[in-house]
Amino acid sequence: MIAFIIRRVLQAILVMLIISVIAFAIKHNVGDPVRQITGISVSEAEREKLRDELGLNDPIPVQYYRFFKGLLHGDLGKSFFYKKPATDVILSKAPATLELVLISSLIIICLSVPLGIYSAIYPNRVFSKAVMGGSIVGVSIPVFLTAIMFVYFFSVKLGWLPSFGRGDTVNVGGWRTGLLTVDGWKHLILPSVSLSSIMLPLFIRLIRSEMMEVLESEYIKYAWAKGLKRQRIWFLHAFKNTLLPVITVGGVQLGITIAFTILTETVFQWQGLGFLFMEAVERSDTSLLVAYLMFVGVIMVVVNTVVDIIYGMVNPTVRIAGTGQ
Repeated sequence: MIAFIIRRVLQAILVMLIISVIAFAIKHNVGDPVRQITGISVSEAEREKLRDELGLNDPIPVQYYRFFKGLLHGDLGKSFFYKKPATDVILSKAPATLELVLISSLIIICLSVPLGIYSAIYPNRVFSKAVMGGSIVGVSIPVFLTAIMFVYFFSVKLGWLPSFGRGDTVNVGGWRTGLLTVDGWKHLILPSVSLSSIMLPLFIRLIRSEMMEVLESEYIKYAWAKGLKRQRIWFLHAFKNTLLPVITVGGVQLGITIAFTILTETVFQWQGLGFLFMEAVERSDTSLLVAYLMFVGVIMVVVNTVVDIIYGMVNPTVRIAGTGQ
């Protein structure tokens, strides 16, 4: 098991090195930060002087070494627009995105598990067919279109919920959260439901298909033959073995959900990392682009590494297969 964990950690480090190279390439080739800083009234000589001061004219290996050395110290450069370290800007916006992803994930878990199990146990019932039909529609509709429809119906037409912003927030140990205010929850409902709409149908169908396959296995038939209670068979024997692929897919989808916040936060003007990313693109703020890429990359790599380790602990065949490769 220790060798398995070490191998996964080394793979994670390799992936992060690759991400750092991609991030450096973006920083080196996207936009002209000097032009964004100075505007059109500054002469070319002054721009060249500023490029020298920022180290933009140094050889690429020297720039990458400086960039990588900064990464090791948590220095991702300085935002040209905010005039402060990009890491500080990212950390100030991260709570909004993480809260949005957290609530969306809870919605996905609380709805997909019971609906997926019910659809697997009673596949021919009308409700199960309605759930599966709705999941097809949910997968087909882009998340930004779902968000726009929610704004139109629940904000514009009905006036039940606010359509933009985070609402009232409070500072708890440096973490500015809206989860402790009523207004914050009102502003969170539409974005979180919109964000969960793209992953919820996927998890419902995944849980249903995996559980239906498990219910047809020999050990489940043996459990029926022993006369065990159906609740024990469904939830203890069948659903427990359904969780293995669900955990694996869930770890991957968590990183994808963070990526989808770009669309959701743009529609709802949610002041998180996704909205910050779009602003950074418009302003050619390469330091913020790189900081966002590294932050999301670290989250995805850490989550997937932890999921791999948990999966290896639960399913020993994964460790055995990995040893033979």
